[in-house]
Amino acid sequence: MSPNGSDLPHALGGAGGTPTPRRPTRRKPVQALTAGLVLATATSCTYKDFPRLGMPTPVTEEAPRILSLWQGSWAAALAVGVVVWGLILWAAIFHRRNRTKVEVPPQTRYNMPIEALYTTVPLIIVSVLFYFTARDESELLALSERPAHTISVVGFQWSWGFNYIENVDGKADTGNANADPDLRIVPDRYSRDFPEGAEGVYDVGVPSTRNPQTGNPGPTLWLPRGEKVRFVLSSRDVIHSFWVLPFLMKQDVFPGHNVNAFEVTPNREGTFRGKCAELCGVDHARMLFNVKVVTPDRYQQHLKELAAKGQRGFIPAGIDIADPARNAEPRKL
Repeated sequence: MSPNGSDLPHALGGAGGTPTPRRPTRRKPVQALTAGLVLATATSCTYKDFPRLGMPTPVTEEAPRILSLWQGSWAAALAVGVVVWGLILWAAIFHRRNRTKVEVPPQTRYNMPIEALYTTVPLIIVSVLFYFTARDESELLALSERPAHTISVVGFQWSWGFNYIENVDGKADTGNANADPDLRIVPDRYSRDFPEGAEGVYDVGVPSTRNPQTGNPGPTLWLPRGEKVRFVLSSRDVIHSFWVLPFLMKQDVFPGHNVNAFEVTPNREGTFRGKCAELCGVDHARMLFNVKVVTPDRYQQHLKELAAKGQRGFIPAGIDIADPARNAEPRKL
């Protein structure tokens, strides 16, 4: 080896053997901060979206109640988090080991006030959350005496069908939805609210169906703005879940066992996305649909358009079940 080390390899050096200076480590926090800002600003959220905490803009009169519950749960979680983080930091800063003291610090065991505190506080938190959840769920699932519209939503592999149980022609003697065999699965407590003379129309989709205005996949469910709609949910094969994103709620669709129902009043016109929220098989991801909210007059016109296309009557709503099970009252909270 030469005295000055000139025969050593210069793989770590720059041109002419000059060592390459290391990048200062203080740049790493700056780079991390820059990356965080890019990620925060590259999303589609704005300051107006932040109060909803990831929820879509509500489009029904009932949805703000769900949004309020969501926001309240986040506020409670944040308050608990602040307390926990504060205690962790307090313990880490004020109770860290002193270099001049090597003895074991005093140990606290069997402290009844502390044990009672960390047992009671979580019970109180869970009880409060349960109360507000049960209160709002009872309101959201409450059904009116006679809704303005009833729609039978039928889930099947791999799309959706919609039975509009309406008196389309306005005549009381041209139809009787209560006696229609395709709606036999609907419990009496719902069918007794069908309008008189409801001959009905239907629309049904396949995975390749697309909305003609937006191009979004799936059939399109039409709803009137400002009028209460009851959805009666049933399935022809496996469990599905009916989820309209800006409704901020979803409900399971059971085959041959139970028929769920809920009501909403749309208050914003537009076309919105819906999907199946229950893993129902190989093509679950293709079970998409659209919801188009229009004026009541345009809604009635759409029903007549379906009738003119020959889509009168109803599609089979589900698997037949025994009458006691069909009419079993749902359990209430």
